[in-house]
Amino acid sequence: MYCFVGLGNPGRDYQNTRHNLGFMVLDRLAESWQERFRPGFGPYEFCGTAFAGEKVILAKPSTFMNRSGIAVDDLIKRYDVPVERLVVVCDDFNLTLGKVRLRLNGSAGGHQGLVSVIRFIRTEEFARLRLGIGLIPGADVVSYVLSRFSKSEKPAVTEMVQTGFETLAGLVEHGFEWAMNRYNR
Repeated sequence: MYCFVGLGNPGRDYQNTRHNLGFMVLDRLAESWQERFRPGFGPYEFCGTAFAGEKVILAKPSTFMNRSGIAVDDLIKRYDVPVERLVVVCDDFNLTLGKVRLRLNGSAGGHQGLVSVIRFIRTEEFARLRLGIGLIPGADVVSYVLSRFSKSEKPAVTEMVQTGFETLAGLVEHGFEWAMNRYNR
């Protein structure tokens, strides 16, 4: 079983913001697999499916970014998901816009959602799919990550969401190493 958790902020005010790329990738997966998110047993929306012979849970925390770890902790305990089968999908201002990076572990890199996940599950040893949003020099980080993409950025964002989808689907079908070799560029 795999558990893919997309990080973001719930509510209409945050839709299509840079910080909600994790939600966007999971929405793309759910759409492709003809699944719909529904309220979870904890602070998240979720859906599940079978893909390539594996059970896969998709989840979007409803806790807001800085408390994402509460939802992730509940999910892995409730569904007995091994940490090595958890993948957290999030934005990353340290990567240029459009860049996708799958890693098996690592630090939070300044991402408050990852800080929360690490704090609640008590390990950095989980995979994360990071989606590049870049950072304009001198920009206020909080305002930037909560802003919407410009019209000129939207094609790169659409392609990045598709690549995120393909990375996660490929990971289930062929494993982490295959997905990292194919999609980390």
